[in-house]
Amino acid sequence: MRWLLFSAFLFSFTILSAQNNQLAQQYFRDGEYEKSAELYLALSKERPDNSFYFDRYIASLLQLQRFDDAESALKKQLRKRPEEVALYVKYGQLLEEKFDEAGAKVQYQKAVDELPADQFRITQLANAFIGMTKYEYAIKVYEKGSQLLKKKGLFSYNLGDLYRRKGDKEPMISNYLDAVGNQPKRARQVQTYFQRYLDKDGLQEAQKQLYTRIQEADSKETTYPEMLAWVFIQLKDYKAALRQARALDKRLDENGERVLSIGQLAANSRDYETAIDAYDYIIENKSPSTAIYLDAKREGLLTRRRAITDGYDYTEEDLRILEASYLEFLEEFGTNPASARIAIQLAELEALYLNDLDKAINILSDVVKAPGVNMKTQASAKLALADYYLMQGEVWESTLLYSQVDKKFKEDLLGHEARFRNARLSYFRGDFEWAQSQFDVLKASTSRLIANDALDLSVFILDNLGLDTSSLALQTYADAELLVFQNRFDEAFTTLDELKKSFPGHELEDDIVYLKADIFLKRRRYEEAAAAYQQVINDYPESIRLDNSLWKLAGLYEKQLDDKAKAQELYETLFIDYSGSILAVEARKKYRELRGDAVQ
Repeated sequence: MRWLLFSAFLFSFTILSAQNNQLAQQYFRDGEYEKSAELYLALSKERPDNSFYFDRYIASLLQLQRFDDAESALKKQLRKRPEEVALYVKYGQLLEEKFDEAGAKVQYQKAVDELPADQFRITQLANAFIGMTKYEYAIKVYEKGSQLLKKKGLFSYNLGDLYRRKGDKEPMISNYLDAVGNQPKRARQVQTYFQRYLDKDGLQEAQKQLYTRIQEADSKETTYPEMLAWVFIQLKDYKAALRQARALDKRLDENGERVLSIGQLAANSRDYETAIDAYDYIIENKSPSTAIYLDAKREGLLTRRRAITDGYDYTEEDLRILEASYLEFLEEFGTNPASARIAIQLAELEALYLNDLDKAINILSDVVKAPGVNMKTQASAKLALADYYLMQGEVWESTLLYSQVDKKFKEDLLGHEARFRNARLSYFRGDFEWAQSQFDVLKASTSRLIANDALDLSVFILDNLGLDTSSLALQTYADAELLVFQNRFDEAFTTLDELKKSFPGHELEDDIVYLKADIFLKRRRYEEAAAAYQQVINDYPESIRLDNSLWKLAGLYEKQLDDKAKAQELYETLFIDYSGSILAVEARKKYRELRGDAVQ
């Protein structure tokens, strides 16, 4: 019975204490400090082991400016609990409130001097200083705490955080790297901080410190070399990153995944030389029976192709060397599900760069017939095959293949693409009304690119069909576009000149200039292309071709004409003055990239 009464009393006391705690917090939040001080004093007496209640009692007194009461309470508490060195911080805070800066510093230093060899007390005191943004004192606490506990680097991560808050990059980097050395699992978190808070100079400082650590570390240690490779990637120094990745791959006898990743990053950043070196390393050092070997072979071919064609600066010999690499790959692996995409790339090379449509059609026909090829890959091959038939003038073969893909992938982007190309084919042939009806449907496509192209062509047909009693001018322009599609550029120029002569002052004038600019670009006559795009911008401010002209002209200045400042200016004009264009978002990214911003 006595035990039951005691249990009931204890339960009631606990409930009352919890209620008082909640009430005290509410008073404190509401600024009723007289009431919160009274309750927190009672709670601190009930629970002397809970420092929070006493801290809030002192905080309430300070808010009330009852400095003498607060000082008396602090001195009394220090006599009772001298091991709670965080009380000195409260005392210092009190003295600061009384404008006694010198006295406050004495108390803060006393807190550091009286620090016990107790990890909990060390962390508690550091947090007390951090709460008052006195980072220098918190740093002193952690540094002394490491010495007292005789555990070097125990608080490295905390110190890194403090130096980060102070903006002291060199010691911040050093302490974070110490933390990673002690606990490698922190590497990702530290990388996030480095990415967020370090500029180029800061990353180069991290690189310097990592070099020193790698030289001093055990040769089997991989944490710092991995971190260094990551820093190189942030600096976009892919060649140096690859050097680290290859060394780690050999040291750890890995499967090449690390090297492949560097290769892909380098390729995406157009550092094709480094990317090719990465893929070649895998091909030379990994077994042909592994999946990564085939990946490296495929990626290597694609990167070699991009290295040649992206800059439009290539020779016939360059293309033939690339062709030989593709043929060697297909000879090694055959035309099968794993190599189908490579065969499609080779067909593109043959058709669009080497002008051998027959060879391209034969390659794609093999892909379409090959058993086991992924249905979407097969559909992509059919779309390309249809394009090449159209380039040869085989209209019925083209429309049959487009229709097959449309039917098979009706609600898929591949189906939308096939429908768009079939509608474009009808446009080339002069069936404008049917083509426009298809473009109107495709304006709702989930692909922004298809939707935008469909909208442009729909508006273009509508505008130009309504201008004349006949569609002769529009048909002549469509004929010229088909000739460009078929790479029959001289005939296209002649057709456009005849169109302008036959229909002087026609609304198609801006379109004629724009299409000529595209032809100049395809023929790598960059100065003439730039002049034509500029003419669209200057002379036809209402043209639907204007945003595309700005985009292409900016790309010319950026890549071929080597005038980054002019390119940046054009990208800025595009995303500011034509914000509704589908190209505006990409133009903003390009602008920021040229300005030197970190673009994700």
